[in-house]
Amino acid sequence: MATIKMQNVRLSFPNLFQTASFGGNDTEKYDATFILDKKEHKAIIKEIQAGMQALADEKFKGKLPQDDKLCLKDGDDTLREELHGAYSLKASTKKRPLVLNRDKTPLTEDDNVIYAGCYVHGIISLWLQDNQYGKRINASLDGLMFAGPGEPFGAPGIDADEFDAFGDADEGAPF
Repeated sequence: MATIKMQNVRLSFPNLFQTASFGGNDTEKYDATFILDKKEHKAIIKEIQAGMQALADEKFKGKLPQDDKLCLKDGDDTLREELHGAYSLKASTKKRPLVLNRDKTPLTEDDNVIYAGCYVHGIISLWLQDNQYGKRINASLDGLMFAGPGEPFGAPGIDADEFDAFGDADEGAPF
């Protein structure tokens, strides 16, 4: 198992305080996706690729599983604009991961510090899966630390002024 430390990567799809759900079902796992810029995080990407290759050399006679069976994915191969020029890495764990603020104090969901689009330092461990579900190289989410703000992902909410079009709240009310 190779442990990788990632510095100043963007966070996407964080399920850090409650387990994720997929298709309406609880996955019983905490997870997050990290976005690694191809230029800025070149050394980290190479370290992850080397770690995956070492695992493949050990167990799969040097042959990496298909791209869709790897935790590291090339964002240029997706339709997601925020991933172009980057790699994404999804990591998960059944045990709630350590989530820290910059001063190393634990964060909770109510702190509203961690969000999709912020920058974090993350620690993951690469591991092999070879069972009835197939051969894969996965990443275990060990923990992360808030590193700084970033532009939030997703559509922005509406501004309260949008409701000015309705005039006075009591005017024309049926009650």
